Amino acid sequence: MMKHDLAPLKSFAAQALQVQVHSTGDALAAAAAAEAAQCLQTAVQAAGQASAIFACATSQVRFLAALAAAPGLDWTRIAVFHMDEYLGIPATHPASFRRFLREHLVDRVQPRIAHWLEGDALEPIAECHRYTRLLRQQPIDLCCLGIGENGHIAFNDPAVADFADLAAVKIVKLDEACRSQQVGEGCFPALEAVPQYALTLTIPALCAVRRVVGIVPEQRKAVAVQQALQGPITTACPASFLRWQSHATLHLDAQSASRL
Repeated sequence: MMKHDLAPLKSFAAQALQVQVHSTGDALAAAAAAEAAQCLQTAVQAAGQASAIFACATSQVRFLAALAAAPGLDWTRIAVFHMDEYLGIPATHPASFRRFLREHLVDRVQPRIAHWLEGDALEPIAECHRYTRLLRQQPIDLCCLGIGENGHIAFNDPAVADFADLAAVKIVKLDEACRSQQVGEGCFPALEAVPQYALTLTIPALCAVRRVVGIVPEQRKAVAVQQALQGPITTACPASFLRWQSHATLHLDAQSASRL
């Protein structure tokens, strides 16, 4: 798309957070991908390498496709992380986030390295520590995240979200709204099939990066977006934490912004 095609319908600030509303999900994906690609390209030019954390969800598919197609990005200099994984399921499981990110990004772009959060590790607590060490070995240039229907970011559901979390990666219990969303997105056939626990990066870890790009399309996210941007800043809506992030941009489409 040409540069002028990426202009949003409107832009505004929600406290420190910059918000852009786009006409369609495709326009949202293109604009967010352009911002993410520029961030990574700048980091590679400055330091010879870059690193990024990605969300794994159906809402991210068009964005990841647009980012994979971004011209001039040297993925051989970019390290990839993801932000969560179900506890106990293998990387081959249809709903595994490792499988999702491989199929939608890693296999397409062949980054320098992809660091996988092993949800089926024999010692999950040790796996949290291992992934924490990997995250802290270099500055993280970019975090591309979504917002869940219950307001979560990664798997920080309201009951387990902590804006002052000292951990970078932890094991959490998923609430029913979160698990129901996974069924609704077609990841699992029924609620009882959705794992009750997951490994997730914490909210401070997700935001302790140089640039945060939020990708939140679709009508089903409209209530969560409204609560995140216009409600109180509280763990009752974990995504409200983004309003304190001056290094973040939240990209919405007309549907997800419909209640603002």
